[in-house]
Amino acid sequence: MSTRRVPHGSHWGAYEALVEGDRVVGVAAATTDRDPAALLHSVPESVHSASRVRAPAVRRGWLDGRERTGAYRRGRDGYVEVSWPDALDLVAGEVRRVLDEYGPGAVFGGSYGWASAGRFHHAKTQLNRMLALLGGYISSVGSYSHAAGTQILPHVLGYDANNGPSTAWESLAAHTDTWVMFGGCPRHTMQVEPGGTGDHRGGPGLDAVVAAGTEIVVVNPVRSDGPTGPNCAWWPVRPNTDTALMLGLTHTLVSEGLHDTGFLDRHTVGWDVFCEYLLGKHDGVPKDAEWAASIAELDAGEIRALARRMAAGRTFVSTSWSLQRADHGEQPYWMTVVLAAALGQIGLPGGGFGFGVGSISGVGTPRQPFAVPALRKPPNPLADHAIPVARIADMLLAPGAGYEFDGRHRTYPDVRLVYWAGGNPFHHHQDLGRLSDAWQRPETVIAHEQYWTASARHADIVLPATTTLERNDIGASSKDPFLVAMHRAVPPVGEARSDHAILRDVAARLGIEDAFTEGRDEEGWLRHLWAQGVESARAAGVELPGFEEFWAAGSVRLPLPPPEIPFAGLRHGEPLRTPSGRIEIFSATVDSYGYDECPGHPVWLEPAEWLGAAEPGQLHLLSTQPATRLHSQLDTGPVAAASKIHGREACRINPHDAATRGIVEGSLIEIRSARGTCLAGARLDAGVRPGVVVLPTGAWYDPDENDPTLDRHGNPNVLTADRGTSRLAQGPTADTTLVEIRPSAAGPPALRAHLPPALARRAPDRGGVTP
Repeated sequence: MSTRRVPHGSHWGAYEALVEGDRVVGVAAATTDRDPAALLHSVPESVHSASRVRAPAVRRGWLDGRERTGAYRRGRDGYVEVSWPDALDLVAGEVRRVLDEYGPGAVFGGSYGWASAGRFHHAKTQLNRMLALLGGYISSVGSYSHAAGTQILPHVLGYDANNGPSTAWESLAAHTDTWVMFGGCPRHTMQVEPGGTGDHRGGPGLDAVVAAGTEIVVVNPVRSDGPTGPNCAWWPVRPNTDTALMLGLTHTLVSEGLHDTGFLDRHTVGWDVFCEYLLGKHDGVPKDAEWAASIAELDAGEIRALARRMAAGRTFVSTSWSLQRADHGEQPYWMTVVLAAALGQIGLPGGGFGFGVGSISGVGTPRQPFAVPALRKPPNPLADHAIPVARIADMLLAPGAGYEFDGRHRTYPDVRLVYWAGGNPFHHHQDLGRLSDAWQRPETVIAHEQYWTASARHADIVLPATTTLERNDIGASSKDPFLVAMHRAVPPVGEARSDHAILRDVAARLGIEDAFTEGRDEEGWLRHLWAQGVESARAAGVELPGFEEFWAAGSVRLPLPPPEIPFAGLRHGEPLRTPSGRIEIFSATVDSYGYDECPGHPVWLEPAEWLGAAEPGQLHLLSTQPATRLHSQLDTGPVAAASKIHGREACRINPHDAATRGIVEGSLIEIRSARGTCLAGARLDAGVRPGVVVLPTGAWYDPDENDPTLDRHGNPNVLTADRGTSRLAQGPTADTTLVEIRPSAAGPPALRAHLPPALARRAPDRGGVTP
């Protein structure tokens, strides 16, 4: 059988799918990619996985009488496969019923997740587009990646620097003498980019910085989260204490007269107020190196020496997204800016600060000066009622309850219908036992899914969606020099349809098909979006080819804009979009909110759970991003499977901590917190700080049939707490978690995570059900 090569793209890189007949049998990374991702090798299995949803299915209890208790509880129930007409009638009927009885404020269309790299078939955008045309919906704001940072940075800098210009790799290699990495710079997270990439620039960029001789300090409890080499030092900091360390460094700068008073006077406000706290004027506690060392469990002399080195040359301070996914997560971000301001190098090549460097591929790559081709959604009439992204369970469990968010008093809506497409809340959210209970409350849950994930198993109506290789699309990222033609490679598996096709048919039943489609089919939309991109690019001085040429070529390489120097304009008098026009070391706005847990300037606050207050035997759990999949995507693939132990996620533990607990390499272990318990496999790693364990996220949630707080697969979010970072941001606090670990007494229980649930089939005449 001949093999076809089909150009395509993904969040983990551009590639050619190798296709024989109707099956994807392999992949070949794009020849333009200098650092292709190993994740590509899980693509063929992901298309043809046994866990695919192959036909529309309805939860048996919902179909029989909307039961949500006992054996009919969401997450435990079986399903009945139905025809597409029946399924679409049920979906449209439920949407219309809830809108008529309760209004659009009772419909949650959050659909958080990475979904497709294709910019047209982006499930969240497609769903939100339809719901907006129906009068609006309840949505969410922020992201699980950097919610706390997204909320605090506009108060400090005037915008969210997580998503703004970033210091280019070339600038770091050419100008930076010292790079202090708070949270490290993990190479594996630079393998992914929303919208995809034709050339992974992060890994080679980091290699160039190391090769240039830059002195690098990796501040992280895990050694592998940063580069190695003779000029790379590892500081195994105690988790959640980075803010204290930054304060200790800043105190040394001030006490030894090494801080840049000229920069602070010209470009910041509030230094005097902050400095009183730093020097202990009111509480009698100077935040000096000895104080910081006692909290972070580092050496005070080394802290002082690092501060002197940072002041002596060009220094770049980076803070990973992971640090703000913790209790008081706003503080390390704010303090990063203050430390860099004290050094006075903000706006200079290779100096200043950066957020999320190493967190995704595009950070460090200049942004394209035009809007890449992508589907846009109309304004949501209920946008002002959006909830913070990580407060979903609170919303479902306490409708009508009040809460605070960024200085505002808000009320949770009374959601009766959850419509989800393109994401997996049972991956991203914390305290999955609590979420499972909250998920029982809505009257109806509808999900578009490719696979029988936990999200599908907790839905009432499950509609099978196509993977990217079963439809045509355009892959694009503003932080990548490639636009990729994503050709359909194989027919849809089973009865799967694209999210657009599903929503078009729902929209037709609700009387808004013309407004939803605007008279275009898939090809019509792709041509339309490309034409918009051509026009936007031309206005920026960039010429794109016509659609036919682009589609035939498979990709277009764009010129890279010149490297960016963030805040260079600030040094030349350009004001920031803050109330003062300057960097706000002290924010009168934040101070006016009266939040003890997030006052008017950065402070060290003891976390709710940390090693400084741990009970004997407790360890600090870090739930990191996985190297073998993207969040929960590709968990069924061979790359993820090869990394597991007894089919469970591998938990890294220091050999000393393992020995004191009778744990050996490869053994099955039980991890327990105040929220729940999960099983995992033990992997001994001397590069993990004693007192710390690392369990990556993304193993599909596989709860015990009778206990949603017990996961058999190694999902850390049965262990993490569902509480906000502060009232300012209400971000997730996954990395503030204490656990106990012991060998598992029982043999490995059976897993169901990658298998379909019990399925029956309803006859086409809508009569009885057959197994």
